[in-house]
Amino acid sequence: MTTDTSVSPELLTTTAHKLNWLRAGVLGANDGIVSVAAVMVGVAGATTNTGTLILAGAAAVAGGAISMALGEYVSVSSSSDAQRAIIAKEHHELRTDPSGELEELAGIYRAKGLSHATAMAVAQELTAINALDAHLDAEHHLSEDEVVSPWHAALASFFAFLLGALLPFLVAVLVPYPAKVPVTFAAVSVALALTGFTGAKLGDANPVRAMVRVVVGGALALGATFLIGALLGTQVTG
Repeated sequence: MTTDTSVSPELLTTTAHKLNWLRAGVLGANDGIVSVAAVMVGVAGATTNTGTLILAGAAAVAGGAISMALGEYVSVSSSSDAQRAIIAKEHHELRTDPSGELEELAGIYRAKGLSHATAMAVAQELTAINALDAHLDAEHHLSEDEVVSPWHAALASFFAFLLGALLPFLVAVLVPYPAKVPVTFAAVSVALALTGFTGAKLGDANPVRAMVRVVVGGALALGATFLIGALLGTQVTG
């Protein structure tokens, strides 16, 4: 008895979409952790006033989340517009020149090494099932289901950034001086290690290398902003 271990293209496409969303979420959270932590540590290096720290942190969280969402909306909108234009073009060509489109599809498969007869048979069978999907896949490696909503992308980016940003914000606000900065460094390092590990696993990359890369990068960013904050704070109060 044999077991059918084949996976449908639809399932592969759905899985790929989920992984892409997860990777985008991890990157958004990583941005939230680093950018807000840098602001919090920089301000903490300049002043011990908790009110100032909260105000700067809240502005960084809100501004960063909105900026991420806006950037993602603009980027995905441009990509979605281009994808919809391709789909509309294929719709028009299939409606106005179906025989030419059939020959074009067969030509694609002949270019991949199939004989003329086999390529035409494949093109005819795929056209009978779903002509639009066949052309989108063969010509553009695209599916109608792959057109992403810019609003969904913007909201996902907004909440991913917000989730990552809350950790350094809360740690920096709640931990008292003089432990505030070192504890924030430690918490951020652990969080970045987790996002680096998760991102690497989702992308089948080396997790240790990814963790070291994001932790070292985050530490450099926090160290630089702390030194800048301490320098500016000394000059202002001096």
